[in-house]
Amino acid sequence: MEVLWAPWRLEYILGPKPDSCPFCLPEHTDEDTARRVLYRGRKAFVIMNIFPYNNGHLMVCPYRHVMNLVDLETDEQHELMDLLNHTTRILQERFTPGGVNIGLNLGEAAGAGIREHMHFHLVPRWVGDSSFMAITSETRVVPEHIDSTYAALKPYFDRLDETAG
Repeated sequence: MEVLWAPWRLEYILGPKPDSCPFCLPEHTDEDTARRVLYRGRKAFVIMNIFPYNNGHLMVCPYRHVMNLVDLETDEQHELMDLLNHTTRILQERFTPGGVNIGLNLGEAAGAGIREHMHFHLVPRWVGDSSFMAITSETRVVPEHIDSTYAALKPYFDRLDETAG
């Protein structure tokens, strides 16, 4: 078995596990950087996936603890779609991927790891990013440290506030 260095995972493995939903965020706190929150809107937010499939694997979530897409209010739906658009543009600008997977898994049977709080995944993709490592070793290589990715993406999301204000 191959071993890849992923030091940011140790903090999660050894740290305390929340008893509550990881997507039910408190009001803005000084913990946004530690939680890797990139953007907070009025009804939704953008956060990094701490177990990314690729660099730049982000999630767009409503603040409200909603399990199903059909339970969203109209203003939540609109903001989620706006954030999906903005986040896609930011990923394309920062990473210049060949494509972006955008997905929503509703329910455990659909593959939702956290089914109680719906969230969209955005994953930048490049031709060949599922290389021999993923195929033969069941190992995915994420070449940039998650904290470096956060630092690189945060200014793009900070500009969203500037253009909205």
